Amino acid sequence: MISIQVKQLTKQFGSIVALHGLDLTINPGELFFLLGPSGCGKTTLLRSLAGFYIPEKGQILFGEEDVTRLEPHKRNTGMMFQSYALWPHMTVAENVAFGLEERRVPAAEVKQRVSDALDSVRMEKYADRKPNQLSGGQQQRVALARALVIRPRCLLLDEPLSNLDAKLRLEMRTEIRRVCKEFKLTTVYVTHDQKEALSIADRLAILENGHILQVGTPREVYKRPTRRTVANFIGETDFLAGKVLGRVGNYVTVDTGVGRFDGVFGDPANMPEVGAEVTVSIRPECWELHRSAEQRNVVRGRIGQSTYLGEVAQYEFVTSNGTRLKIFERNPRFVDGAARGELYATVEPDDVVVLVG
Repeated sequence: MISIQVKQLTKQFGSIVALHGLDLTINPGELFFLLGPSGCGKTTLLRSLAGFYIPEKGQILFGEEDVTRLEPHKRNTGMMFQSYALWPHMTVAENVAFGLEERRVPAAEVKQRVSDALDSVRMEKYADRKPNQLSGGQQQRVALARALVIRPRCLLLDEPLSNLDAKLRLEMRTEIRRVCKEFKLTTVYVTHDQKEALSIADRLAILENGHILQVGTPREVYKRPTRRTVANFIGETDFLAGKVLGRVGNYVTVDTGVGRFDGVFGDPANMPEVGAEVTVSIRPECWELHRSAEQRNVVRGRIGQSTYLGEVAQYEFVTSNGTRLKIFERNPRFVDGAARGELYATVEPDDVVVLVG
């Protein structure tokens, strides 16, 4: 297992700066996700790690080795592309063996390592088939085996599940995590799929316009976004503009158009002063509905449109001043809320995140 360090990495394409002095450390054996909208720089960073792009400034370290300007084939990375890039005229076994043969590995060892790699992704019985005889999920497993067979020191995945249907995506998320942990591989995984990242990442980085906005565990980034952009990108949330009335420790009271809220700072290192304008972020599933008013963090209103999904109902909650909030109620009791009249929505202070900017 190796660590990966990125130090002040800058990459330009002509006058366009794709990466702005990035600093990032990925721990040995970590399954690390790069997440963000199209054009944010995540694939540029991955391709820089692979050696396909040479940065204008900065360093890339694999362990203690500086690989910033090392050719791709000398970095010993396993790369898995969005398209899988399997040779159609070769069998599954021949596709997996290709990288070993290019490295002039002895034939007997090639055979054993191909067998082991296919076994690890549960594809050994398909060794003699051609790629066009496989399903999309099976092709994805073959591409993963081909990346693993060279025994890379790190694995680089570029949106590997984007061509699969929803059911296969769910299945392969777990499978990729199992394989990466079984092989103890430091893995960097690029995606724009939030659920994919939240479900299997050890840690993740959110990128925007070539900058890293936040790094943390899935729970940290989801529950404690440090800025509005992150909260908006990861999951759904209600935003309320407000002004700071006071604070005690990491707790703050904010006055908004629908009422006062006690909450926590998303970024304790950037605490606003009393009177500062801020944004309150509340996840829809954090709200609770009641027929009577609670003591703290209460909003009065009525249920407008609703969608019943069995274990959860999604509501448009219209407050007394006309603000519309998203509320997700687990084990729904208020699906017929329009007939129940006025209700009260409450939220715990630890679920109210106060953001600057």
